[in-house]
Amino acid sequence: MQTAWEPAELPPDAVEVGRILDAWGLKGWLKILPHSASPEALFSSKRWYLQPNERGASPFAGTVLLHVREAKAHSDSVVASIQALDDRDVAQSLKGARIFVPRASFPTPASDEYYWVDLIGLQVRNREGVDLGEVTELMSTGPQTVLVLRGASTDAQGKPIEHMIPFVSAYVDTVDTQARLITVDWQADY
Repeated sequence: MQTAWEPAELPPDAVEVGRILDAWGLKGWLKILPHSASPEALFSSKRWYLQPNERGASPFAGTVLLHVREAKAHSDSVVASIQALDDRDVAQSLKGARIFVPRASFPTPASDEYYWVDLIGLQVRNREGVDLGEVTELMSTGPQTVLVLRGASTDAQGKPIEHMIPFVSAYVDTVDTQARLITVDWQADY
C-alpha cells in the first residue's frame, strides 16, 4: 500500500507555517490552520514537511514529505489536496501534525514587506542608540502588527522589561535584516 508521505530530512532553512486541523471533505483533503494571516508560503511550496504533534498518536515518526496537488484559502483556514492521499480516515490521522516549508520557497516580499519569521531575533535600537531589546514575537492586533521585545534592561526584580512597539512607519525607521537590526522612534521608558 502506498502512503501519501515519504521519510525525509527537515531542510536546514525549514520554517513552521501551520498545523493540520482536521480532514476536510470525503476525499482526503486536509484542513490547515496557517500561522500567518497571509499564508503565501503554504501556496507557493508544493512540498510540505510534516512532523507529528507533540502529544497523541501519529501514523508516522520523525519527518515526512508530502507532495501538494492543490492548496487554497477556505474561510479562515487553508485546505489542501495531497498526492496519494484520497482517504478521509488517513487525512484525519494527521490531525495536529506540524507543517514546515523551506524558507527558500517563500515568495519574495516587496521592498517594504517582511516575513515575521525574518524579524524574530532582530535587535531593536532607538534613534538615540539605546538598545531596547530583541524581537521575541509579533502580534496581530487587527489594524497593525506589534513587535514584542524582550528588553535589554531589567525591572526591580531583575526581569527583562518587555516593550511592545507598533510595526508601522510612524515608529519604525529602518529594518536591516542583514545587520539584524531594527531602528525605531521609541523611548526606553514607553
